Amino acid sequence: MSTLIVKESGVGIGAEIVGVDIDRLLHDEDLPNAVLEALEEHGVIFFREINVDDDTQVKFARRLGELVKFPDVPPAAEEIMEVSFDPANGNAEYLAANAFWHIDGLTDPIMAKASILTGRVLSETGGETEFASTYRAYDDLSDEEKERFSKYEVIHTFEMNQRTAYPNPTEAQLEEWASRPERRHPLVWEHESGRRSLVYGISSSEIVGMDIEEGRALLNDLVARATTPDKVYQHKWSLGDMVIWDNTGLLHRVLPFDRTKPRVMNRTTLVGREPIK
Repeated sequence: MSTLIVKESGVGIGAEIVGVDIDRLLHDEDLPNAVLEALEEHGVIFFREINVDDDTQVKFARRLGELVKFPDVPPAAEEIMEVSFDPANGNAEYLAANAFWHIDGLTDPIMAKASILTGRVLSETGGETEFASTYRAYDDLSDEEKERFSKYEVIHTFEMNQRTAYPNPTEAQLEEWASRPERRHPLVWEHESGRRSLVYGISSSEIVGMDIEEGRALLNDLVARATTPDKVYQHKWSLGDMVIWDNTGLLHRVLPFDRTKPRVMNRTTLVGREPIK
């Protein structure tokens, strides 16, 4: 079995993988399983300044699982999404909400398993990425809360996701947001592994059967409790870093930076297999 040298962050999630080069990424037969095991244990792992190009990133990611294809980019890079605020980037408008705590894909039929992000162009200041465990968020609940919250269901909408970034939307935005499907998920997700996590974030619109404002206040409180500084891993980017996170068990967000200047991250995403239930 491939041995990984792991340096833990000290906040309960997050770890640096040391001593792995590009040759091992592509050819070590045991590395994929070791990486997936480290991801399950630490939630988010990273390779400091490994400097993979797009081709290497995709080849390595394919060793971890099936990849999401992004149809709006050239075929040569169909498994890479550029995360930037360049107006030429067709996703730039939707990325504004990345500054708020979220889980990717909660309005998709099945959310992504994990994502891989590489730092290509960094902001001069700011732009750190923060992560917080939704497994720990569940574990930290009282017994009474675990019992009560296991009965709650939450409605997730694309509109709620975008309203955080655009509090005064145009009619065109409202129409486009309304065209996206909403999803109903349990607040407590019992994974196939037996672990439990909370399912929430900026896409959370309401708790079914509860007053809307009361439900949102509860959800906001739960997010605040899970994201205190002692529970958050903050990744300070170096050029060429490659970060992988478990999208099924983490919240994440990007910290403020000057969005008028270039900041480019290239993302590859692993297809999810497990429905939330």
